[in-house]
Amino acid sequence: MNKIRLAVLFGGKSTEHEVSLVSGSAVINAADKDKYDIVQIGITKAGEWKLYRGPVEDIKTGAWEASAESIDPWKLPELCDFVLPILHGKNGEDGTVQGLLELLGLPYGGCGVLGSATAMDKTVAKKIFESCGLKQTPYIDFTVAEIGPEIIDRINRELEYPLFVKPVNLGSSVGITKVTKPEDLAPAIEYASKFDSRFCVEHAVNKARELEISVMGNYDLFLGKVGEIVPKQSFYTYDAKYNDASSELHIPAPITEEEEQTLREMAAVAYKALGCQGFARCDFLMDGDTHDIYINEINTIPGFTEISMFPKLCIAAGMTYPQVIDRIVELGYERHNAENNR
Repeated sequence: MNKIRLAVLFGGKSTEHEVSLVSGSAVINAADKDKYDIVQIGITKAGEWKLYRGPVEDIKTGAWEASAESIDPWKLPELCDFVLPILHGKNGEDGTVQGLLELLGLPYGGCGVLGSATAMDKTVAKKIFESCGLKQTPYIDFTVAEIGPEIIDRINRELEYPLFVKPVNLGSSVGITKVTKPEDLAPAIEYASKFDSRFCVEHAVNKARELEISVMGNYDLFLGKVGEIVPKQSFYTYDAKYNDASSELHIPAPITEEEEQTLREMAAVAYKALGCQGFARCDFLMDGDTHDIYINEINTIPGFTEISMFPKLCIAAGMTYPQVIDRIVELGYERHNAENNR
Protein backbone atom coordinates (compact mmCIF):
# COMPACT_ATOMS: atom_id res chain seq x y z
CA MET A 1 0.00 0.00 0.00
CA ASN A 2 1.33 3.41 -0.98
CA LYS A 3 1.81 5.81 1.88
CA ILE A 4 -0.22 8.99 2.04
CA ARG A 5 1.89 12.11 1.75
CA LEU A 6 0.48 13.88 4.81
CA ALA A 7 1.29 17.57 5.10
CA VAL A 8 1.06 18.93 8.63
CA LEU A 9 0.67 22.72 8.64
CA PHE A 10 1.96 24.52 11.71
CA GLY A 11 2.87 28.03 12.84
CA GLY A 12 0.86 30.76 11.17
CA LYS A 13 0.43 34.51 11.48
CA SER A 14 -1.89 34.48 14.49
CA THR A 15 -1.19 35.26 18.13
CA GLU A 16 -1.31 31.49 18.70
CA HIS A 17 1.73 30.80 16.54
CA GLU A 18 3.84 29.27 19.30
CA VAL A 19 1.22 26.82 20.53
CA SER A 20 0.62 25.73 16.94
CA LEU A 21 4.28 24.73 16.79
CA VAL A 22 3.83 22.54 19.85
CA SER A 23 0.55 21.06 18.62
CA GLY A 24 1.95 20.44 15.15
CA SER A 25 5.04 18.67 16.44
CA ALA A 26 2.87 16.47 18.68
CA VAL A 27 0.78 15.41 15.67
CA ILE A 28 3.89 14.72 13.58
CA ASN A 29 5.33 12.54 16.35
CA ALA A 30 2.09 10.62 16.84
CA ALA A 31 1.22 9.96 13.18
CA ASP A 32 1.73 6.36 12.03
CA LYS A 33 4.88 6.44 9.88
CA ASP A 34 3.89 3.13 8.27
CA LYS A 35 0.86 4.89 6.77
CA TYR A 36 2.13 8.39 6.15
CA ASP A 37 5.11 10.16 4.68
CA ILE A 38 5.03 13.34 6.75
CA VAL A 39 5.57 16.61 4.94
CA GLN A 40 6.40 19.34 7.46
CA ILE A 41 5.17 22.73 6.30
CA GLY A 42 5.48 25.76 8.53
CA ILE A 43 4.08 29.25 8.13
CA THR A 44 6.13 32.04 9.66
CA LYS A 45 4.65 34.92 11.61
CA ALA A 46 5.21 37.02 8.51
CA GLY A 47 3.08 34.60 6.49
CA GLU A 48 5.86 32.89 4.53
CA TRP A 49 5.27 29.21 3.73
CA LYS A 50 8.27 26.94 4.24
CA LEU A 51 9.07 23.27 3.71
CA TYR A 52 11.01 21.89 6.67
CA ARG A 53 12.92 18.61 6.48
CA GLY A 54 14.70 18.72 9.85
CA PRO A 55 14.06 17.14 13.26
CA VAL A 56 10.63 17.55 14.80
CA GLU A 57 12.14 18.74 18.08
CA ASP A 58 13.26 21.97 16.45
CA ILE A 59 9.70 22.88 15.48
CA LYS A 60 8.70 23.53 19.10
CA THR A 61 11.51 26.02 19.65
CA GLY A 62 11.13 27.85 16.36
CA ALA A 63 14.57 26.70 15.20
CA TRP A 64 12.99 25.11 12.11
CA GLU A 65 12.75 28.39 10.23
CA ALA A 66 16.47 28.87 9.64
CA SER A 67 16.92 25.68 7.59
CA ALA A 68 13.49 25.55 5.92
CA GLU A 69 13.09 26.38 2.23
CA SER A 70 10.45 28.81 1.02
CA ILE A 71 7.65 27.35 -1.07
CA ASP A 72 4.71 28.63 -3.07
CA PRO A 73 1.51 27.42 -1.34
CA TRP A 74 -0.13 27.09 -4.76
CA LYS A 75 2.29 24.22 -5.41
CA LEU A 76 1.10 22.18 -2.42
CA PRO A 77 -0.47 19.49 -4.65
CA GLU A 78 3.05 18.67 -5.87
CA LEU A 79 4.21 18.02 -2.32
CA CYS A 80 1.34 16.20 -0.63
CA ASP A 81 -1.86 14.19 -0.99
CA PHE A 82 -3.63 15.38 2.14
CA VAL A 83 -3.28 18.41 4.41
CA LEU A 84 -3.81 18.51 8.16
CA PRO A 85 -3.97 22.15 9.30
CA ILE A 86 -2.82 22.49 12.91
CA LEU A 87 -3.09 26.27 12.78
CA HIS A 88 -4.81 27.90 15.75
CA GLY A 89 -6.55 31.26 15.49
CA LYS A 90 -6.80 33.66 12.56
CA ASN A 91 -5.71 32.55 9.09
CA GLY A 92 -5.83 28.96 10.17
CA GLU A 93 -8.94 28.14 12.15
CA ASP A 94 -11.28 30.65 10.52
CA GLY A 95 -11.82 29.11 7.09
CA THR A 96 -9.19 31.05 5.17
CA VAL A 97 -6.65 28.24 4.82
CA GLN A 98 -9.52 25.84 4.23
CA GLY A 99 -10.63 28.02 1.32
CA LEU A 100 -7.15 27.87 -0.18
CA LEU A 101 -7.13 24.07 0.08
CA GLU A 102 -10.55 23.93 -1.58
CA LEU A 103 -9.22 25.99 -4.49
CA LEU A 104 -6.24 23.66 -4.76
CA GLY A 105 -8.52 20.63 -4.78
CA LEU A 106 -6.66 19.06 -1.86
CA PRO A 107 -8.45 16.95 0.76
CA TYR A 108 -7.81 18.16 4.29
CA GLY A 109 -8.63 17.35 7.89
CA GLY A 110 -11.10 19.14 10.11
CA CYS A 111 -13.96 21.51 9.42
CA GLY A 112 -14.58 23.04 6.02
CA VAL A 113 -14.84 26.71 5.18
CA LEU A 114 -18.33 27.18 6.62
CA GLY A 115 -17.86 25.33 9.91
CA SER A 116 -14.48 26.94 10.50
CA ALA A 117 -15.77 30.46 9.87
CA THR A 118 -18.96 30.17 11.93
CA ALA A 119 -17.23 28.56 14.90
CA MET A 120 -14.40 31.08 14.91
CA ASP A 121 -16.77 34.06 14.95
CA LYS A 122 -18.11 34.13 18.51
CA THR A 123 -21.02 36.44 17.67
CA VAL A 124 -22.18 34.48 14.63
CA ALA A 125 -21.88 31.24 16.62
CA LYS A 126 -23.96 32.70 19.46
CA LYS A 127 -26.72 33.78 17.09
CA ILE A 128 -26.82 30.31 15.54
CA PHE A 129 -26.86 28.66 18.96
CA GLU A 130 -29.70 30.97 19.94
CA SER A 131 -31.70 29.95 16.87
CA CYS A 132 -31.33 26.29 17.94
CA GLY A 133 -32.55 26.96 21.47
CA LEU A 134 -29.20 26.19 23.08
CA LYS A 135 -28.83 27.84 26.47
CA GLN A 136 -26.09 30.44 26.70
CA THR A 137 -25.23 33.37 28.93
CA PRO A 138 -26.60 36.89 28.20
CA TYR A 139 -24.27 38.89 25.95
CA ILE A 140 -23.86 42.10 23.98
CA ASP A 141 -21.82 42.33 20.79
CA PHE A 142 -20.50 45.52 19.18
CA THR A 143 -17.83 46.87 16.85
CA VAL A 144 -14.85 49.17 17.32
CA ALA A 145 -16.94 52.03 15.87
CA GLU A 146 -19.37 51.69 18.78
CA ILE A 147 -16.79 51.93 21.56
CA GLY A 148 -17.68 54.83 23.81
CA PRO A 149 -19.90 55.92 26.70
CA GLU A 150 -23.10 54.62 25.10
CA ILE A 151 -21.94 50.99 24.84
CA ILE A 152 -20.47 51.17 28.34
CA ASP A 153 -23.82 52.42 29.68
CA ARG A 154 -25.71 49.72 27.82
CA ILE A 155 -23.50 46.95 29.17
CA ASN A 156 -23.84 48.25 32.73
CA ARG A 157 -27.59 48.54 32.29
CA GLU A 158 -28.29 45.17 30.69
CA LEU A 159 -25.65 42.79 32.06
CA GLU A 160 -24.60 41.81 35.56
CA TYR A 161 -21.04 41.55 36.81
CA PRO A 162 -18.75 39.67 36.63
CA LEU A 163 -18.35 39.85 32.86
CA PHE A 164 -16.00 38.52 30.22
CA VAL A 165 -14.82 40.88 27.50
CA LYS A 166 -13.75 38.99 24.38
CA PRO A 167 -12.46 39.73 20.89
CA VAL A 168 -14.87 38.01 18.49
CA ASN A 169 -12.36 36.28 16.23
CA LEU A 170 -9.65 34.89 18.49
CA GLY A 171 -9.25 31.63 20.33
CA SER A 172 -7.22 30.20 23.23
CA SER A 173 -8.43 32.97 25.57
CA VAL A 174 -6.25 35.54 23.79
CA GLY A 175 -7.40 39.12 24.48
CA ILE A 176 -10.01 38.04 27.03
CA THR A 177 -10.45 39.81 30.35
CA LYS A 178 -12.64 38.90 33.30
CA VAL A 179 -14.17 42.10 34.68
CA THR A 180 -15.59 42.21 38.20
CA LYS A 181 -16.40 45.91 38.60
CA PRO A 182 -17.63 48.72 36.28
CA GLU A 183 -14.47 50.81 36.43
CA ASP A 184 -12.49 47.98 34.80
CA LEU A 185 -14.83 47.59 31.84
CA ALA A 186 -13.44 50.32 29.58
CA PRO A 187 -9.79 49.20 30.01
CA ALA A 188 -10.83 45.61 29.21
CA ILE A 189 -12.52 46.75 26.00
CA GLU A 190 -9.46 48.81 25.08
CA TYR A 191 -7.29 45.73 25.63
CA ALA A 192 -9.56 43.58 23.45
CA SER A 193 -9.37 46.21 20.70
CA LYS A 194 -5.66 45.42 20.30
CA PHE A 195 -6.69 42.06 18.85
CA ASP A 196 -9.89 42.60 16.88
CA SER A 197 -12.44 45.16 15.65
CA ARG A 198 -15.51 43.27 16.92
CA PHE A 199 -16.25 42.32 20.49
CA CYS A 200 -18.53 40.33 22.74
CA VAL A 201 -19.23 41.03 26.40
CA GLU A 202 -21.00 38.25 28.24
CA HIS A 203 -22.20 37.53 31.74
CA ALA A 204 -19.95 35.13 33.64
CA VAL A 205 -21.52 31.90 34.84
CA ASN A 206 -21.77 31.57 38.62
CA LYS A 207 -19.00 29.35 40.04
CA ALA A 208 -18.45 28.10 36.52
CA ARG A 209 -17.32 24.54 35.88
CA GLU A 210 -15.59 24.20 32.52
CA LEU A 211 -16.70 21.07 30.69
CA GLU A 212 -15.53 19.89 27.28
CA ILE A 213 -16.38 17.08 24.91
CA SER A 214 -14.62 15.90 21.76
CA VAL A 215 -16.64 15.33 18.60
CA MET A 216 -15.58 13.54 15.43
CA GLY A 217 -17.58 12.95 12.27
CA ASN A 218 -19.10 14.44 9.15
CA TYR A 219 -22.60 13.00 9.26
CA ASP A 220 -22.57 10.25 11.91
CA LEU A 221 -20.97 11.68 15.02
CA PHE A 222 -18.63 10.08 17.53
CA LEU A 223 -18.65 11.88 20.87
CA GLY A 224 -15.82 11.25 23.29
CA LYS A 225 -15.83 11.44 27.04
CA VAL A 226 -16.77 14.62 28.88
CA GLY A 227 -13.84 16.22 30.66
CA GLU A 228 -13.62 19.00 33.23
CA ILE A 229 -10.90 21.60 33.58
CA VAL A 230 -10.22 23.03 37.02
CA PRO A 231 -7.90 25.98 36.33
CA LYS A 232 -5.62 27.30 39.03
CA GLN A 233 -6.17 30.82 37.70
CA SER A 234 -9.47 32.72 37.73
CA PHE A 235 -10.34 31.25 34.33
CA TYR A 236 -8.68 29.02 31.75
CA THR A 237 -6.18 31.50 30.29
CA TYR A 238 -3.85 31.04 27.33
CA ASP A 239 -0.96 30.30 29.68
CA ALA A 240 -2.99 27.75 31.63
CA LYS A 241 -4.01 25.98 28.43
CA TYR A 242 -0.59 25.56 26.94
CA ASN A 243 2.20 26.30 29.39
CA ASP A 244 0.97 25.59 32.91
CA ALA A 245 0.26 21.94 33.62
CA SER A 246 -0.97 22.74 37.16
CA SER A 247 -4.60 23.02 36.01
CA GLU A 248 -6.45 19.82 36.85
CA LEU A 249 -8.06 17.77 34.07
CA HIS A 250 -10.75 15.37 35.21
CA ILE A 251 -11.56 12.68 32.64
CA PRO A 252 -14.31 11.64 32.87
CA ALA A 253 -15.81 14.72 34.51
CA PRO A 254 -17.53 14.11 37.86
CA ILE A 255 -21.07 14.73 36.63
CA THR A 256 -24.30 12.74 36.63
CA GLU A 257 -25.41 10.51 33.75
CA GLU A 258 -28.24 12.93 33.07
CA GLU A 259 -25.85 15.89 32.89
CA GLU A 260 -23.54 13.95 30.57
CA GLN A 261 -26.44 13.09 28.29
CA THR A 262 -27.49 16.75 28.18
CA LEU A 263 -23.95 17.78 27.24
CA ARG A 264 -23.75 15.16 24.51
CA GLU A 265 -27.06 16.22 23.02
CA MET A 266 -26.14 19.91 23.12
CA ALA A 267 -22.74 19.19 21.56
CA ALA A 268 -24.29 17.30 18.65
CA VAL A 269 -26.83 20.07 17.99
CA ALA A 270 -24.18 22.81 18.18
CA TYR A 271 -21.70 20.91 15.98
CA LYS A 272 -24.25 20.31 13.23
CA ALA A 273 -25.74 23.80 13.50
CA LEU A 274 -22.41 25.50 12.78
CA GLY A 275 -21.77 23.18 9.84
CA CYS A 276 -18.81 21.49 11.52
CA GLN A 277 -17.21 18.40 9.99
CA GLY A 278 -14.17 16.29 10.72
CA PHE A 279 -13.53 17.06 14.37
CA ALA A 280 -13.91 19.74 17.02
CA ARG A 281 -14.04 20.29 20.75
CA CYS A 282 -17.28 21.62 22.23
CA ASP A 283 -16.91 23.73 25.36
CA PHE A 284 -19.58 24.26 28.00
CA LEU A 285 -20.02 26.03 31.33
CA MET A 286 -22.00 24.63 34.24
CA ASP A 287 -23.36 26.79 37.04
CA GLY A 288 -21.72 25.52 40.20
CA ASP A 289 -24.91 25.91 42.26
CA THR A 290 -27.83 25.24 39.91
CA HIS A 291 -25.98 22.88 37.54
CA ASP A 292 -27.52 24.70 34.57
CA ILE A 293 -25.44 24.02 31.44
CA TYR A 294 -24.52 26.72 28.93
CA ILE A 295 -22.89 26.33 25.52
CA ASN A 296 -19.69 28.39 25.42
CA GLU A 297 -17.99 27.80 22.07
CA ILE A 298 -16.70 25.25 19.58
CA ASN A 299 -13.00 24.97 18.77
CA THR A 300 -12.49 23.55 15.28
CA ILE A 301 -8.72 23.11 15.66
CA PRO A 302 -8.26 22.47 19.38
CA GLY A 303 -4.86 22.07 20.97
CA PHE A 304 -2.98 18.85 20.33
CA THR A 305 -0.23 19.39 22.93
CA GLU A 306 0.63 16.89 25.66
CA ILE A 307 -1.72 18.64 28.09
CA SER A 308 -4.51 19.37 25.59
CA MET A 309 -8.00 18.12 26.27
CA PHE A 310 -9.11 17.00 22.79
CA PRO A 311 -6.68 14.09 22.31
CA LYS A 312 -7.08 13.12 25.97
CA LEU A 313 -10.86 12.89 25.61
CA CYS A 314 -10.57 10.75 22.48
CA ILE A 315 -8.05 8.46 24.15
CA ALA A 316 -10.34 8.13 27.19
CA ALA A 317 -13.09 7.00 24.79
CA GLY A 318 -10.94 4.10 23.61
CA MET A 319 -8.85 5.53 20.77
CA THR A 320 -5.08 5.84 20.58
CA TYR A 321 -3.43 9.09 19.49
CA PRO A 322 -2.41 7.59 16.11
CA GLN A 323 -6.00 6.36 15.63
CA VAL A 324 -7.29 9.90 16.24
CA ILE A 325 -5.09 11.13 13.38
CA ASP A 326 -6.15 8.21 11.16
CA ARG A 327 -9.81 9.01 11.75
CA ILE A 328 -9.31 12.71 10.99
CA VAL A 329 -7.68 11.74 7.67
CA GLU A 330 -10.48 9.27 6.87
CA LEU A 331 -13.14 11.89 7.54
CA GLY A 332 -11.28 14.44 5.42
CA TYR A 333 -11.23 12.07 2.48
CA GLU A 334 -14.89 11.18 3.08
CA ARG A 335 -15.98 14.81 2.89
CA HIS A 336 -13.70 15.57 -0.07
CA ASN A 337 -14.99 12.60 -2.05
CA ALA A 338 -18.63 13.38 -1.24
CA GLU A 339 -18.27 17.00 -2.31
CA ASN A 340 -16.49 16.03 -5.52
CA ASN A 341 -18.84 13.13 -6.33
CA ARG A 342 -16.13 10.48 -6.15
